[in-house]
Amino acid sequence: MPLGKSQFLYARSTSRRGPRSVRRNTTAPADRRAAAFMREFYSALRPAWVPVAIIAATAPAAALLSPLPASLAGLSTAGPYAVLATGTLLAWWYNRGRSFVILASLLAAFAAYQLSPTKAVYTALVVIVPFNALMAMIRPERGARYRMAYRWLVLLAGEALLVAWIAAAGRSPVSGTWWNTVLDWWLFRSPPTPLVGRLAFAAAFIAAVTRAWPDHTPLQVGNCGALAAFFIAAENAGAPSSYTAFMTAAGIILIAALLQESHQLAFGDSLTGLPGRRALEERLRSLGERYAIAMIDVDHFKQFNDAHGHDIGDQVLKLVGARLAQVGGGGTAYRYGGEEFSVVFPERCLAEALPELEALRGAIERYRMAVRGEDRPKKAAEGSKRRGAGTREKMLSVTVSIGAAGPSESAPTPHHVIKAADEALYRAKKAGRNRVSQ
Repeated sequence: MPLGKSQFLYARSTSRRGPRSVRRNTTAPADRRAAAFMREFYSALRPAWVPVAIIAATAPAAALLSPLPASLAGLSTAGPYAVLATGTLLAWWYNRGRSFVILASLLAAFAAYQLSPTKAVYTALVVIVPFNALMAMIRPERGARYRMAYRWLVLLAGEALLVAWIAAAGRSPVSGTWWNTVLDWWLFRSPPTPLVGRLAFAAAFIAAVTRAWPDHTPLQVGNCGALAAFFIAAENAGAPSSYTAFMTAAGIILIAALLQESHQLAFGDSLTGLPGRRALEERLRSLGERYAIAMIDVDHFKQFNDAHGHDIGDQVLKLVGARLAQVGGGGTAYRYGGEEFSVVFPERCLAEALPELEALRGAIERYRMAVRGEDRPKKAAEGSKRRGAGTREKMLSVTVSIGAAGPSESAPTPHHVIKAADEALYRAKKAGRNRVSQ
């Protein structure tokens, strides 16, 4: 009897020879949660190394290059303009609304402080830039070129006029005294960044981290890094070389993140997180003479997808992708297309790859996966009341068939090896599925 979407889904193997024994996972729930959290934590840290490295290298670079030689003195001003303007154009071109707002705000802030390096302008900028970032973070990402994006341009233009008015008022003999009185208020007093600026930065940074944590894409992490670099620049506004260096670093961080994300979109699979078909083609061109390739297919996926819906089907593909990503033996998993995957073992012969593939098949066979039901309560309190009161959990089969091959006289090139692995996969299916064939 087919199960509904609200049921829990478990991995269990069946074959024509009858059900195989299922090895229960005896790990304590708390240990499993801790392990899952650590995997998520390390996965989130992986894209953070680029902004961390850029920020870490900026401080010594600014100290070593200060002052610049006379022949390069113009770079201290032209460099940040070029980097921030390039980043703003790239964000617009790639249609990344949040990064566009941050980069445009940084560019406008750098220009304003270069034109009027006063305490009043500085105080306004350290509030405006985090405010814009916060507004961008709390709104859905709709791109930089959608029809309502002109509102951001209107906001930036209005803020530019406000900063110009503040700069003019601060120089006026009449209003200048009043401005100085306001700036001496504890909320605006600079130590060097005023408290109101620190509060604005904290709110924007927390919002950026909150956005980055679930998916931790390079661009989301880059937004956090750019805000951190801007805060360091604001703290060093009295040291022109450090201020300029960290404003430039903020732009470089987001440019690098934009390029990383565009590469992922071109070569990665958004559903499973694995490299995609194009990345596989690139890898095949760089293989040597010793390698093995496996083709993997989810058993009965089409019937399963038709019976239980595409949402649960996607959950199964994510499950398989997550297990394949942990393949040992130096192998790399790729999403080949649909429910089909590929694993490449460079510098491994077929005999060395087969035990890894068998371990992979067994891991998918034993893995348990819970799928959210449509009637699952959204509130934790309601869920805790209902927990344990449901019906007995049922099982579904989630297994894979694997075909593997290596180079030979009949398969001299990687594309021939893939064809041979496909033929081995067909034999695995014909023999009853849920097995490795060569």
